Amino acid sequence: MAANGKVQEETYKPVKTILISQPKPERSPYYDLEQKYGLTIDWRPFIHVEGVSAKEFRKAKIKPDEYTAVILTSKNAIDHYFRICEEMRIKVSQDMKYFCLSEAIANYLQKFIVYRKRKVFVGKRTIQDLAPALKKHKKEKFLLPCSNLGAKQVSSYLKENSFDWQDAMMYQTVSSDLSDLSDVTYDVLVFFSPLGIKSLYENFPDFKQNDTRMAVFGNSTSKEVEKQGLTINIKVPAPGITSMATALEKYLEISNKNL
Repeated sequence: MAANGKVQEETYKPVKTILISQPKPERSPYYDLEQKYGLTIDWRPFIHVEGVSAKEFRKAKIKPDEYTAVILTSKNAIDHYFRICEEMRIKVSQDMKYFCLSEAIANYLQKFIVYRKRKVFVGKRTIQDLAPALKKHKKEKFLLPCSNLGAKQVSSYLKENSFDWQDAMMYQTVSSDLSDLSDVTYDVLVFFSPLGIKSLYENFPDFKQNDTRMAVFGNSTSKEVEKQGLTINIKVPAPGITSMATALEKYLEISNKNL
């Protein structure tokens, strides 16, 4: 094994099996790799979202009906905001204003409310996109539904600009049970989040890398790999490579060329 956290310069070994630590999508470039190289690719989320119960939420002494606006950063935030309100028997006001970080989030909101432009404000991707709308409604009292990971960029913006706001943990990201994989080995493990690495060790405290290749996306994930003393074999982003599927194909072109 190479020095901790270093991308390994190696003698490439053939790859036959890959485990991707995410839910299986309907469409994916990985399916093309599976056919092209005769691979077995399994999908398994190493983390999942769980809702905070109304009983637990009450301990925070936050009353959603005391707020006049809500900032929604994800579909999970929408689901759990309305779930908490329902479990607490709170009727969401028809005058509630919704600030959505993206159009996809705003569209999802239509599952829960009658969509009116005068009360739904939409950004492109970040909280800065919503800045003009937020400043125009600065007198509102804002609620920020979030997970145990928080919403750091949004929180920082609201704090720096002196909004009247409160974050509210309504759901949390936790490690999934992977005990059924205890006797299964893969040639490559693919991770997109430091929480995925943490889940690996929560499930398998004695995990040894041995001949398993590690494919890692993002700097924060890489840092968690370094912390655990694992070797990174495939790292994204890399010069000229921005997707994990492309990085895997580059690796497979070498590792499986003689098969």
